[in-house]
Amino acid sequence: MTASSSLTDLLHAAVTAVGGSERPGQVTMAEAVAEAIDGDAHLLVQAGTGTGKSLGYLVPALAHGERVVVATATLALQRQLVERDLPRTVDALHPLLRRRPQFAMLKGRSNYLCLHRLHEGVPQEEEEGLFDPFEAAAPSSKLGKDLLRLRDWSDETETGDRDDLTPGVSDRAWSQVSVTSRECLGASKCAYGAECFAEAARERAKLADVVVTNHALLAIDAIEGAPVLPSHEVLIVDEAHELVSRVTGVATGELTPGQVNRAVRRAAKLVDEKAADALQTAAESFERLMELALPGRLEEIPEDLGYALVALRDASRTVISAIGDTRDRSVQDEDAVRKQALAAVESIHAVAERIVEGSEYDVVWYERHDRFGASLRVAPLSVSGLLREKLFSERSVVLTSATLKIGGDFNGVGASLGLAPEGIEGDDLPQWKGVDVGSPFDYPKQGILYVAKHLSQPGREGSRSDMLDELAELMEAAGGRTLGLFSSMRAAQAAAEELRGRLDLPILLQGEETLGELIRTFAADARTCLFGTLSLWQGVDVPGVNCQLVVMDRVPFPRPDDPLMSARQKAVEEAGGNGFMAVAATHAALLMAQGAGRLVRATGDRGVVAVLDPRLATARYGSFLRASMPDFWYTTDRNQARRSLAAIDAAAKADEK
Repeated sequence: MTASSSLTDLLHAAVTAVGGSERPGQVTMAEAVAEAIDGDAHLLVQAGTGTGKSLGYLVPALAHGERVVVATATLALQRQLVERDLPRTVDALHPLLRRRPQFAMLKGRSNYLCLHRLHEGVPQEEEEGLFDPFEAAAPSSKLGKDLLRLRDWSDETETGDRDDLTPGVSDRAWSQVSVTSRECLGASKCAYGAECFAEAARERAKLADVVVTNHALLAIDAIEGAPVLPSHEVLIVDEAHELVSRVTGVATGELTPGQVNRAVRRAAKLVDEKAADALQTAAESFERLMELALPGRLEEIPEDLGYALVALRDASRTVISAIGDTRDRSVQDEDAVRKQALAAVESIHAVAERIVEGSEYDVVWYERHDRFGASLRVAPLSVSGLLREKLFSERSVVLTSATLKIGGDFNGVGASLGLAPEGIEGDDLPQWKGVDVGSPFDYPKQGILYVAKHLSQPGREGSRSDMLDELAELMEAAGGRTLGLFSSMRAAQAAAEELRGRLDLPILLQGEETLGELIRTFAADARTCLFGTLSLWQGVDVPGVNCQLVVMDRVPFPRPDDPLMSARQKAVEEAGGNGFMAVAATHAALLMAQGAGRLVRATGDRGVVAVLDPRLATARYGSFLRASMPDFWYTTDRNQARRSLAAIDAAAKADEK
């Protein structure tokens, strides 16, 4: 930071540039971030909706002058940072800093158009024939039109980034023109290496002062040991409440019969018959077992599955060696075929070996999907040790979100990240500080938390007719304007079906249209209601009068049969802790905090969060869950809730006139 320009001056310039107004919480946050970066320390910042937290961390990070990586969970925030916040902030700070910081966005390789795939075609399995998908797809088909548009777009795009293509294309079309990092030939071996979009993005990132990326790429960089991100002195994790789940996702391995059979087909073109037959036989044994697999955790690997996995592992290892030793010049575009086959077989080998070797720190389970059949999955029991070692050991880390204090403190989230309780000293424990900078909103005056204490307690299955009656009454009182957050898709569908027949209100249902289109329609019409599940709990930003009632059908505990959650809960109990509170209640609290945050998005917003589960008022853990939510005025009086909604509806209608 320059001596002549204080943090206050820099923040004021940045806020003015984006057309905002300074808020006390934003100033507090910026000062705390600057202190953490200067002191090579770690910081957790809870910054409520409306704080302006992106400037609260960007300004001190840019002022410090060292390279910063900013990782977010959602594409929307990445785009906001790169397209709006960073350009304006850099312009505003340039005269004060006397330098112009550079910034860049970096994503995983499969997000970028691959020119080799585009021009040379996709290596295909023998059964499908070796063909150019651009010629094979009928030009009039949806796939054909998408591929022709991609070819035209490749001549005009500067980034090759899928998210810059509007409108988008199907996953099937994109897979024809993209590669994973394992399938990539490498810039030095590829005829198009000099023009590669993914390589260009990495080069831009190496030169940038601020690199914006996602949690998944951050996790890959930490887990796989091969650096994907440029070296950096400061890491800022926004939407940090999502980090553990995204890292867990990256660290999860999966085996399916379809995946194994694809690997067999790809390898068969490149290795001798004996090696191919061994892999084929192992694949058939695995597929027979998976046809009978029942969903659930495998605390011990059954003997027949163990034999099948050993056979897969050994046959895969042989094929990997054989592919490395052979070069078949009769195969068209042989290098690409080899890379695709190697990537497929190496993935099978890695997961099979991981499960066979076994680890007390891994959880293994069967999953069954109505459409895709059975899969075998393996995930880490916890990622806290991994994060402690890989994330916090070499840089200053700032983690921020509107929801980091669970049950009133940071310790629950801190523990999941590998941090000791705040203030506990230890040689191998990263030291950190937690700061809650509040929110500019007056939650007790802007919102009501209504808990329907009189309803029956939700059971595992079956319809809740009293809950649906209550929901209908609340929606009528609100005149629509309702976001319904359900704990399962089945519950959302049942409620939508029932209430569409009862109420003269348009009810949108997640899954019936793209999420973006649903939210746009919901935001455009006050009478419209939107029902859905998990992505709506965290992904909706509709300020104003069109979202004045947020309903949660029940406390969103993880399913009792969720293999990973139940394993984590059991591990806490075996260590002498309270597994239910540490895992299930913390999971529910985080979701409820996020869900309740959908209500008040601007200073003029008013409304009600209604929880149609009496346990929030009656159970011992109810106060823990409520302490994680915004500090709304609290009531269990159903008449009070309906009167308030009717008054809010009447005021909104009067304003519309």
